[in-house]
Amino acid sequence: MLLFVLLVVLDFLYTTVYLQSSNRGKIEYVYNSEVRNYDVVILGSSRANNHFVAPLFEEKGLKTFNYGMSGGHLFEASLLLKLMIGRKYEIKNVILETDLNLSNEKRDEGVSSRFLPFLHDSQTIRNHFSEEPDFKKLYYLPFYRYVSFDSKIGFRELYKTVVNEPTTYLAHLGYYPLGKNPNANMKNNLTNLKPLHNKYYEEIKQICAANNINLIAVMTPMCTNTKGLDYFEKVRQVYPEIHNYENAVEGDQYFSSCGHMNDTGARKFTAVIINDFFKK
Repeated sequence: MLLFVLLVVLDFLYTTVYLQSSNRGKIEYVYNSEVRNYDVVILGSSRANNHFVAPLFEEKGLKTFNYGMSGGHLFEASLLLKLMIGRKYEIKNVILETDLNLSNEKRDEGVSSRFLPFLHDSQTIRNHFSEEPDFKKLYYLPFYRYVSFDSKIGFRELYKTVVNEPTTYLAHLGYYPLGKNPNANMKNNLTNLKPLHNKYYEEIKQICAANNINLIAVMTPMCTNTKGLDYFEKVRQVYPEIHNYENAVEGDQYFSSCGHMNDTGARKFTAVIINDFFKK
């Protein structure tokens, strides 16, 4: 009984701390926010986080933030957009990186765990996680989620949140620039990937349609030496509305790794996107 009481108390204390945090990561930055207005919101995985230079949009007079999250799947992108809508964000355009992440409907354990401190506080998060196989344990067992995902939301992260230790996640309007990596693996194989009729992409489309948001779904570049590049055409067969920019930037000098452009490549790619969709 004492152990149970202790777990309840610890759960309450951890949750209370995270409910006061808004500058450690993008999820807390949205969750503990008030109304924001954006011309452009960017969502997706690291291939959004590292590829769309938000300050370049701002230079064109477009209020922008890159909410791409390294490791994230469409599971997390959809949930983050739901939270924005719940906080009455005014969003004109969503740029969604929609390529390799179409091939699965799973959550990313690391990224999704950042939502878990708010599981009891948010009906939106509860509903989104409700079909996950471990939902009942996460929701009903006090402190279980903090123990299960200790490396992400456990004591170390709690301490850094309490002392307000800064991170780089919110710098550069959410864009994370990569440098050149001389030892990078410039090969990749997409042969076994298959794009799905993805329910989380469908959710994002429905949310945007219901809130008069212009959705711009794009596929972003890969390095030249990639096998199975026909994957991107397979995506177009499933979803013809997704714009294929896989070959918009070519040359290994623009890549930090095979699937991620360096800052020079990202700027080159962002300029193409701005010209194609926001020239007016």
